[in-house]
Amino acid sequence: MLGGAIPFEAGLDALTVAPAAEVDPVLAGALKTEFTRLIRGGWQPGELYRVVARLGDPVQGRLAADAVREHLQGFDDVDPRWRGQAEELPRGGRVPDRVTLLDSTLGLLRELRRLPAIQVLIPPPGTVPAGPRAGGADNRVLDRVRALLAKAESTDFPAEAEAFSAKAQELIARHRIDDALSSERADVTPFARRIGVDHPYESEKASLLDAVARANSCRTVWSPELGFSTLFGFDADIDAVELLYTSLLVQANRAMARDEPAKGKARVKAFRRSFLVAYAVRIGERLEQTTRHEIERHTDLLPVLRNRDVQVREAMDKAFPRTVRSRGSRVDSLEGWESGRAAADEAKLA
Repeated sequence: MLGGAIPFEAGLDALTVAPAAEVDPVLAGALKTEFTRLIRGGWQPGELYRVVARLGDPVQGRLAADAVREHLQGFDDVDPRWRGQAEELPRGGRVPDRVTLLDSTLGLLRELRRLPAIQVLIPPPGTVPAGPRAGGADNRVLDRVRALLAKAESTDFPAEAEAFSAKAQELIARHRIDDALSSERADVTPFARRIGVDHPYESEKASLLDAVARANSCRTVWSPELGFSTLFGFDADIDAVELLYTSLLVQANRAMARDEPAKGKARVKAFRRSFLVAYAVRIGERLEQTTRHEIERHTDLLPVLRNRDVQVREAMDKAFPRTVRSRGSRVDSLEGWESGRAAADEAKLA
């Protein structure tokens, strides 16, 4: 059906007139096979939903969410992180007509079969769930940071948003120092986590994530065709990078909307791209300065941090032995570049 024997449209026409009692079980079985393969191949619920949702078909997104939840049935030994992602997937939605459903199902099967296996970062259902994460950030700290970032995202006042973000980043920085000190005496190893990088302007957003990661003893590998970057580092550092990146992206979007030109689609696009390039570069500079300042206050951490850097690099090289340095984004708007650097200077850091 999808292997090239007949064209897609011809296959859809044939299925439309065939008895539903014969077609539906076959399609359901094919979907189950593909989702089972991908789940066993390292894909997590949120990642599967995101990569399908990127196709722009809401019916396919609903099919993906339903398939993930169905896969959970019958498993008792499910890692709580895996189950938590599955429970957050959207539910419900308008029931499509049969032709639309068949079209979406066939299209989804075609896309799923193109997806490769990826690194298993969270044990899939049916395997022994992971124990407590060594070196993970204190949930109380993360809860306070999330609450502050939620307030920063909801306010319409830039100064207030920056104040909330600054407090959140202060907590992150303090926790990173504590974790580095404690990990010297504990059996702590690097971890990896995949962070979604959404369009538009994926390349520029991935560059911002990389700038934040490098300033916090982490490394990233961007997979543009799959819509995520893999973030390598120690667990508390990864938590810090993810939250800090989210906060800075919120601040960037607010400043970009405030400063962008009012007219001209091409001009606005060039402005936004140049803005984000400059913003990522300047944020990286500021974070590196902050990191050096903190290290100077804790010179006893230097051997620990150097050792952590080596371990993180080794973990990344093991997972991605062959990586290609991406080409830098073009800067086509001086106005956007200058505005991006100014916004980065305004962004509140710890």
